Amino acid sequence: MSALPPRDYFPVKKPPIALVATLLMGFGLIAYWPSFRAPFLFDDLPTILENSTLRSLLTAWSPPANVTTSGRPLLNLSLALNYAWSGEHVWSYHVTNLTIHLLAGLVLFGLVRRTLLQPKLGIKWQAAALPLAALVAAIWLLHPLQTESVTYIVQRAESQSGLCYLCTLYAFVRGAAASESKGWYFLTVISCLAGMASKEVMVSAPLMVLLYDGTLVANTWEEIWRKRRWLYGSLAATWLPLIWLIAGTEGRGGSAGFTTEISVWHYALTQCHAVVHYLFLVGWPQTLIFDYGTAVIENMGSVWWQGLLLLGLGLGTVIAIKRRLVWGLLGFWFFAILAPSSSLVPVATQTMAEHRMYLPLVAPIVIFVLALYEGLGRRSFWLGLLIILILGGLTFRRNADYQSAVSLWEDTVAKNPSNPRAHYNLSIELTAVGRKEEARAQLEETLRLAPNDTEAHLNLGNALALAGQPAEALHHYEQAVKSQPASPEAQLNLGYALAHANQLAKALEHYSEALRLRPEYAEAHNDLGEALAQAGRLAEAMPHFMAALRIRPNYAEAHNNLAGGLLQNGQKIEAIAHFKEALRYKPELVEAHSNLAYVLLQEGQKSAAVFHYHEVLRLEPNNGTAQSNLGYIAWQEGRLHEAVIYYEAALRCEPDNQSAQSALRELRKTHPP
Repeated sequence: MSALPPRDYFPVKKPPIALVATLLMGFGLIAYWPSFRAPFLFDDLPTILENSTLRSLLTAWSPPANVTTSGRPLLNLSLALNYAWSGEHVWSYHVTNLTIHLLAGLVLFGLVRRTLLQPKLGIKWQAAALPLAALVAAIWLLHPLQTESVTYIVQRAESQSGLCYLCTLYAFVRGAAASESKGWYFLTVISCLAGMASKEVMVSAPLMVLLYDGTLVANTWEEIWRKRRWLYGSLAATWLPLIWLIAGTEGRGGSAGFTTEISVWHYALTQCHAVVHYLFLVGWPQTLIFDYGTAVIENMGSVWWQGLLLLGLGLGTVIAIKRRLVWGLLGFWFFAILAPSSSLVPVATQTMAEHRMYLPLVAPIVIFVLALYEGLGRRSFWLGLLIILILGGLTFRRNADYQSAVSLWEDTVAKNPSNPRAHYNLSIELTAVGRKEEARAQLEETLRLAPNDTEAHLNLGNALALAGQPAEALHHYEQAVKSQPASPEAQLNLGYALAHANQLAKALEHYSEALRLRPEYAEAHNDLGEALAQAGRLAEAMPHFMAALRIRPNYAEAHNNLAGGLLQNGQKIEAIAHFKEALRYKPELVEAHSNLAYVLLQEGQKSAAVFHYHEVLRLEPNNGTAQSNLGYIAWQEGRLHEAVIYYEAALRCEPDNQSAQSALRELRKTHPP
């Protein structure tokens, strides 16, 4: 064997592997430091905060349907561990996400280094294996395209399965080079199985191992069969639980698979644009978008050149694989990992998403780094260091967009103004921080872009109702029912608006329809009961109040309404108990304080009544009825000056309050000021 060439490939003395690993983790920690302040966002809410299976490590193995963890029990379990660690405090989730990403970067570093040391790659790459692997891993770790997979908590699905994918291949490479390979091969299979339980992109991992083996390790396919057929049999067996898990999701509630409303052809055209756009972002990651929406491309003429480009790259990959070239490995890596979400199988809820590039990003980075080294030699490492610093800075800045839900959705709307979902979600977050006028404007823009958006109609109706525009609110509730008649929420809101417009007959129809669509709908039972009571049909109303409490025992408004009905039936003791239950579950419920004060006053419990009337005034300082009743109690107890003060306050709140006017006239006659 000829002597190795002088080690002039690195501008400084070759650092030890431990130092490189430490630097990689340090750079990653700095770039993602702002991510620890990011709140739960978008799909984090149903997947984490509303996911009851996370409350126990036993139930975590059975994730619910229609959330990000559906069919991904290991992902759900990892989130359950976070919940056990920090509950609904977000910090532990970010610590875990970043740890997974850093570990994936270290495994990638090891994988690339050992790949470049493979005898079949020749002496040129072997000599520079360590610095080239470090450069690849650093660029991959710090690239801004990765922020969605790291900072957006539920996209741990991508990074966790990515770590498993890398571990699968790395363990195989170690096993193929070891004198005793069983332990490494066992780790290969376990990593592959773990990935299958984390996300469907893992499906290509067994084929990737086989292709790597045939390209860089074994001399013939017969050799692979002779030496490692049991390994590939075990890897192929990991497809069985994946198939079972996918079948259990039932197309993720119609949001993914061939049963969605999006045609396979239109989705494929959209992916021609999406994949080329992802490649553009690899080189120019300045226009990152959190949510691309659900738009599809329907005209082949719009993406003809992207389609030709991808076809050419695909054919080149096939040819390279056939010739057992390393470029074929990289092409297969890129296309095979993207295929489950960016090929023919529609994902209706996200036709484009940057987190899908988490692992595929490795391929263009490896090509770039090797080409850079081929062209510039040792000078490429200085340029690489500059690139690392730039990418790290961009990632640090991108993480700043995740500091609040408002800032993230504002950034999304600014970059993708044609996305109605972005406008809608921005309206939700603006409402949460009290910016109601801006939220209303975003809802109006949502409906301009998507006139049949049921949720936008409902929320705009709610905003208009709160703003004192009941007629306009009613119009949007009607539009919500028109666009989605099978929505129980739409039926309920329309019924509520009609009831407040004194159209009780129509309101009862819509409340009943909401219950037909969802029989266990506590709010619909309660509101139907209110409408029936308002129509003088108390006997029919009472079972609905009780049904609401059977479904939601802590439903304060239903307790208050049931108590009102009991009071009308002369059951004061039972009514008082339910008023108190209403206030136990919702201490700020003004109606319950007012009603309880009224019945306590009737029962002669004046001091208790005074307490609850004062609670009413604390919550609603301009409540004239409470002021008037406190005046009445003060008058009865001989505190005449105090009574006058209360009655005057009542009239300031309600100038037409005839009871207060009459009482004040009487007081001034008998006790002039």
